Amino acid sequence: MNPIPWASARSQALQATLAPLMTTLLDPRLQAGRAAPGACDFYFGNPQELPLPGYVEALQRRVPPQDKDWFAYKMSEPAAQQAVARSLHRWRGVAYHPDDILMTTGAFAGLAIALHTLLDPQDEVIFLSPPWFFYEPMIQSAFGTPVRVSVDRETFELDLAAIQEAISPRTRLVLVNSPNNPTGKIYSEASLRALAHMLEAASLKVGRRIYLISDEAYSRIVFDRRAYFSPTQAYPHSLLIYTYGKTLLTPGQRIGFIALAPDLPEREPLRRALMATQILLGFAFPNALLQHAIGEIDALSIDLRHLQQRRDLMVGALRELGYQLHSPEGTFYLLPRSPWSDDRAFTAQLASQGVYCLPGSSVEMPGYFRISLTASDAMIQRSLPVFENALQSAPRPPT
Repeated sequence: MNPIPWASARSQALQATLAPLMTTLLDPRLQAGRAAPGACDFYFGNPQELPLPGYVEALQRRVPPQDKDWFAYKMSEPAAQQAVARSLHRWRGVAYHPDDILMTTGAFAGLAIALHTLLDPQDEVIFLSPPWFFYEPMIQSAFGTPVRVSVDRETFELDLAAIQEAISPRTRLVLVNSPNNPTGKIYSEASLRALAHMLEAASLKVGRRIYLISDEAYSRIVFDRRAYFSPTQAYPHSLLIYTYGKTLLTPGQRIGFIALAPDLPEREPLRRALMATQILLGFAFPNALLQHAIGEIDALSIDLRHLQQRRDLMVGALRELGYQLHSPEGTFYLLPRSPWSDDRAFTAQLASQGVYCLPGSSVEMPGYFRISLTASDAMIQRSLPVFENALQSAPRPPT
């Protein structure tokens, strides 16, 4: 990447971290190929079909203004906070106080607000690999120091010994994403309770509180009737971050929240600090229309049974062809092993035949590739012969 003379050194460092992803996002050939008729787009978790009718209708019902402030400046609207608190109580059985719900422009904003509120310069944040693309640069942008800890690469479960080793006197946060993007792993209750005990002991040892951020973007996308155990249930010094963009498949209409646990001792001053950061980061509150509609759209979801059927179809078909992959417990991603050691070359081969998948190297999983199950059924059916051809007959690159 060529340096930009007028950009700060910090800005250039952040750009360097994001360079591989930005190159992919801005590649005009890739964009054109994915948009071409007949293309099979498994690249990102974007919708490939029209949105839920109920979602559209809920927004339409909330467009007509009911008072002069209907579209005025909005912070966290009390009605929206109450709707989320009621939903969490029904879902989790935990009585969240509406004031402890901060409505945000999706999980992206929620994470940024939490990081900028809790971190001092050079504070360390432990995050798990493979991660979501943006964890490392977001930590850096909040003046924190990212500390990468790999999960167990066989089971994709937490490696508690590795987390313990990574904790230092500078550790301020541990960031957990369950179900995990890209592995689809739901971390077990036993592992999360062990992590909670570890963080409690470590906080006493270092003499300051180590917080936990629980990124629960996919916590309602769970397969096989599995129970979901939130890290916030084990460790009270936690911030729950959620977005509706996954369960509704509406990533361009961004609304989510930060929830402070009722037993978080310092939640009142923390709530005020988070709100101040939320204002200063660019008024990162959801727009008026989405907040007005949250009571209705909270009850909606994409068809999880159909999504599980897609998972089962793809996992079974790819295994039958000879691919190695586990069956994800949640999210809408598959993570097969690439049959070539160079996963970028392999996904390029797929793309040459109209099938677009994310190389595993983009999510710190070289030798794998990621498939998004938000693709349509027709795309899945069209893709299977391409996966077969790529595995069995495409020429291997030189090793």
